[in-house]
Amino acid sequence: MPVLPRGVRLGVDVGTVRVGLAVSDPDGMIATPVETLARGHVGRDVADPPSDLLRIAAEVSERAAGVVYVGLPRHLSGVEGAAAASVRAYAGDLARFVAPVPVMLVDERMSTVTAHQALHASGRDGRRHRAVVDQVAAVVILQSALEAERAGGKRAGERVAASDRRPGSGTVVDDVGGHEKGRRR
Repeated sequence: MPVLPRGVRLGVDVGTVRVGLAVSDPDGMIATPVETLARGHVGRDVADPPSDLLRIAAEVSERAAGVVYVGLPRHLSGVEGAAAASVRAYAGDLARFVAPVPVMLVDERMSTVTAHQALHASGRDGRRHRAVVDQVAAVVILQSALEAERAGGKRAGERVAASDRRPGSGTVVDDVGGHEKGRRR
């Protein structure tokens, strides 16, 4: 079984309003929360990138992260809806900012529900969940990816190619051979 390179991994939970960040230890054993960012929406002006993408890119650089895992929301049936399309576009834009570090999409079904349950079980007041639920969801996403890495001996999920200069036009690349898998317009 191939051995993955040692290094920090970053987990990202993309919401419509906030983005949660989590980070792993260099051995990829455990995920911990980092912060919650306000979601910046990509406009037409490439010269003025959203602050959340810049902050994530800074985290990747500062921590010398080897991969960024972004949670891909799917319905329980596995079908992708509008939220998944938005996250795919976001991941394509993020890949452009963190290149050459790979951005991988991983299934995040139930991550927010799991995060709320964990916060409730810890005794945290429900009204205060909003401030940290995105971080906890990012931890759930990253921990799941770490477990998939250990089980499979390779990076989890599907690789995202950097979007071209038009925001929201990310290309997903399969992780076997790097062939284009689909294009969002």
